[in-house]
Amino acid sequence: MSEEPRIIDIDFKNRPPLKVLILLPLVILGLVLMGNIFYTIEPEEAGVILRFGSYNRITQPGLHFKMPYPIEQLAKVPIQRQLKQEFGFRTAEAGIKTRYSSASFDSESLMLTGDLNVAVVEWIAQYRVTDPYLYLFKVRNREKTFHDMTEAVMRAVVGDRSVDEVITIGRQEIEDQVRTHLQELCNQYEIGITVDQVVLQDVNPPDQVKPSFNEVNQAEQERERAINDARAEYNRVIPQARGEALRTVEQAEGYAMNRVNRAKGDASLFDDVLAAYRRAPEVTRRRLYLETMEQIFPKAGKKLILDSDLEGVLPLLSLAKEVKQ
Repeated sequence: MSEEPRIIDIDFKNRPPLKVLILLPLVILGLVLMGNIFYTIEPEEAGVILRFGSYNRITQPGLHFKMPYPIEQLAKVPIQRQLKQEFGFRTAEAGIKTRYSSASFDSESLMLTGDLNVAVVEWIAQYRVTDPYLYLFKVRNREKTFHDMTEAVMRAVVGDRSVDEVITIGRQEIEDQVRTHLQELCNQYEIGITVDQVVLQDVNPPDQVKPSFNEVNQAEQERERAINDARAEYNRVIPQARGEALRTVEQAEGYAMNRVNRAKGDASLFDDVLAAYRRAPEVTRRRLYLETMEQIFPKAGKKLILDSDLEGVLPLLSLAKEVKQ
């Protein structure tokens, strides 16, 4: 069976007025033009206006007016925000616990040092855009150019140092030197960038040689410990030896002074005795004899006194010893 034709009744009375149909596109067009003419620059940005594709002016933060596209175009450049580029690693998600990308960036991080060793260097370059005009128009692919410049400078600086300097004591000097050379290249290329700082994030030997490198570090630590122990022993023994030597010297000087003074006293006593002997020879001779015997007799044991007038020998008893017993 064939379907019967349906009749559609169009109510022309409820159709929108012709003015509404004409004004609605005009209103939409006006809103689009208003959004294209007026623009806002944030406090950390600068607006670069291009007129027919050519640089015209730079606008500061705030609300501004420009001619509609395609007469004038707007490019916003962050000039107060600190930007950064990462080398040897990538941050996947920043937050309380930062996650890093698991991809390999060995082509950036593997570097040859001056002593022909290999080090894995990861670093960050932080910079700001200080000249929007140079940043937009002087260099093509400016981000990649800055990335390549930074990597080239880092490889050159690391290649002038030993692996120990790169990993331990020379990191601050490397950061400063890379920042200085990189800023000189930015000025030479007129890229409109100011390098704030270069930070070595992590510097390690390759995984293949880490065990050997750790053994070397352990041996160096043991060497330093042995040197420190020797220095401690040196600081303990040497002052003690110096003190003993000084004491010996002082004792010798005191002994020498004592001997000299005693010799001078004996010489003076001899002069006095000689003068007395010259005044009274017999008396002095007898006094010297008696004083000498006074010193000798007490030290003698049994004493025998011989006299030519005696017929026998008279023993001299030690009465003092008998009294003590």
